[in-house]
Amino acid sequence: MRYNFPQPLRKEFQRLKPAIKSRLEDFRAVPTTEYFYEMCFCLCTPQSKAEHADIVVKLLKQGDFHRTGFDPMPLLRDPAHYIRFHTTKAKRLLAAREQWSETSFILASNKTAEEKREWLAENINGFGWKEASHYLRNIGYRNLPILDRHILKHLVRCGVFPEVPSIGTRKRYFEAAGAFQRFADDIGIPLDEVDLFFWALEAGLVLK
Repeated sequence: MRYNFPQPLRKEFQRLKPAIKSRLEDFRAVPTTEYFYEMCFCLCTPQSKAEHADIVVKLLKQGDFHRTGFDPMPLLRDPAHYIRFHTTKAKRLLAAREQWSETSFILASNKTAEEKREWLAENINGFGWKEASHYLRNIGYRNLPILDRHILKHLVRCGVFPEVPSIGTRKRYFEAAGAFQRFADDIGIPLDEVDLFFWALEAGLVLK
């Protein structure tokens, strides 16, 4: 099957390609000492601005949240960098901290990236397949699609789907991920570069 990657998108991808490749290299260079706070970032971002989540994580670091376990709620509900569903997310941050010893053991294990993603999706409160993929991408793992409605919208535009599909179950997420991989193979661009490119189209810049 041949897909449609319109010329305006190809041109924009070429413009953003250096920044995309640089960002992926940044992810690969994240030290293990930062893995916990990358998880905090991914727990904060759903339905909230990435820029706000980034500020919150910086403040968590300043307060040495990993060591002290202070109540993060005031940071999350601050209007200057508001995080939606702050009550629930504050609980998830505290739970992730309590569970970190087990999580770090899994991350350091010989499990495949796919096995680690499955463990994260099943064991981290606040992580589904998208969030687990997002987290692993942010600490250097490659080619794990981060599917949400924004990415799916662009895949519809490129002829991969006739309409935005439902990805609420494991089966449907992986079916959509498989179609995304076939599209990336067809246009000759690594999947994680396409993924980050579509995110950049939404945000206006190459974020994490």
